Amino acid sequence: MPQTFLFPGLQQQDESTVVNVASVPQRSPFRYPGGKTWLVPLLRRWIKSKQRRPSVCVEPFAGGGIISLTVAFEELATHVVMAELDAQVASVWQTILEGDAKWLINRILNFDLSPETVKAELNNAVDSSKELAFQTILKNRTAHGGILAEGAGVLKNGENGKGIRSRWYPQTIAKRISNIEYVKNRIDFFHEDAFIILEQHRQDANAVFFLDPPYTAGGKNAGSRLYTHSQIDHERLFTVCESLRGDFLMTYDNAEEVRILSAKHGFETKPVSMKNTHHAEMTELLIGRNLNWVMDGGIFREEPVPYKAEMTIDRKRSTGKRNSKKSKC
Repeated sequence: MPQTFLFPGLQQQDESTVVNVASVPQRSPFRYPGGKTWLVPLLRRWIKSKQRRPSVCVEPFAGGGIISLTVAFEELATHVVMAELDAQVASVWQTILEGDAKWLINRILNFDLSPETVKAELNNAVDSSKELAFQTILKNRTAHGGILAEGAGVLKNGENGKGIRSRWYPQTIAKRISNIEYVKNRIDFFHEDAFIILEQHRQDANAVFFLDPPYTAGGKNAGSRLYTHSQIDHERLFTVCESLRGDFLMTYDNAEEVRILSAKHGFETKPVSMKNTHHAEMTELLIGRNLNWVMDGGIFREEPVPYKAEMTIDRKRSTGKRNSKKSKC
């Protein structure tokens, strides 16, 4: 059945206008549910439509952080502020950005992954943020869909019969962490509530804000299933966005309740089609004060990237010899 667009400004695109985001660098160490890799081409277009480079890009629902990382690596803004309330996710960003990245890399590279070792590790009590960070990466990479919320099951069959190893690419994850450490001076991370971060930057006219809250408006349950902190005051969020001096871009599911809320606060909305890794076509809603820069966005295809991570690591064996190992995603 062909998709019906609710807004005439963005018409259905044929397959010839598909934007394949496989060319977007995969920078996040997470395999994050609801990740926004597919949005990166539009993000670039949005920020480059500004008359001057923003002083800061604020992402108060950071999650897997692909938007913040893109801005930092490509210097689309002078600085980046990331915030995340989830303690597990926050521990990873704190560990990478605040001095323990090399410890985390070594822990990942030297972990002998199996169903038994994963179970044992995840049952261990942790007494430091960096230990929690390792557990979080391990859980994220071995759970169904990368889900960190309670109740997420561990991969059994996985991809191509690889089982629990389907998404465990230690060399690739290590390379991404190492790259993030290289640009960490451009990023400030806060384990904080989104509303507090928004208030701190509300008066900055040269700031831009990217908001990707959990999709729980109108009784939707996707966010509740995927995230530990899924319940937010959506009405309050829209009210705060109205008061921001800087520009903002928000993404939501294309739900009637969200469109009504947007209209109430005077915001524009445009649906954008994307295809996920299972080739299912989905529609998400872009929300902002002025979306003229969007034009006809096409269909954005989110696909696995043939990302090669060439990283030679010396590791001591019991024989005392050293070994070099290469891997790719």
